[in-house]
Amino acid sequence: MNRNTAKLTFTAMGIVINIVFGTVVSGLKIPLLFLDTIGTIFTAVILGPVYGMIAGGLTNILKGLLTNPKGIPFALVNIAVGLIVGLIAKKYKFNLKTAIIAGCILAVVAPLIGTPIAVWVYGGITGDGNDFLYMWLQQSGQSVFTAAFIPRITGNIIDKIASCVLVSFLLTRLPKNITERFSLEER
Repeated sequence: MNRNTAKLTFTAMGIVINIVFGTVVSGLKIPLLFLDTIGTIFTAVILGPVYGMIAGGLTNILKGLLTNPKGIPFALVNIAVGLIVGLIAKKYKFNLKTAIIAGCILAVVAPLIGTPIAVWVYGGITGDGNDFLYMWLQQSGQSVFTAAFIPRITGNIIDKIASCVLVSFLLTRLPKNITERFSLEER
């Protein structure tokens, strides 16, 4: 398999991981956990920011076309995840410490991008577990943005750190020939 085909295949695998993990966790209704960016993170760490962004963006576009078109604008969040993790992984070894730091950065950036989208597309209520806290915050006088942002940052702290840590753990378990196949210089 030539290098470009391998990269595209790996990116497609990242998209499938995003959709499968996101769907399973959503179906199990696990609070504060989504795991719908784990494939983006994995792809960005192995292949770099461009392929991470492609995996992230195409995940939301495909999922939007298959289930709910209103989810397509959230591709911007997943693209940002691929960019940020890819840039971090280019500069630092993606070990546990780096994964936790990357997860903390994503926990802030993802809701900063996703909250205006949620407010614009859904009016702040998205039909998930965050809606109760959103309604309470709004009833207590908070702005729509603040009421939508606080529940999202809470969930993202758990989800993005867990996703990054899971990828760092997976990297330690992969055969070296897989992780070394795509060297850092080529990203």
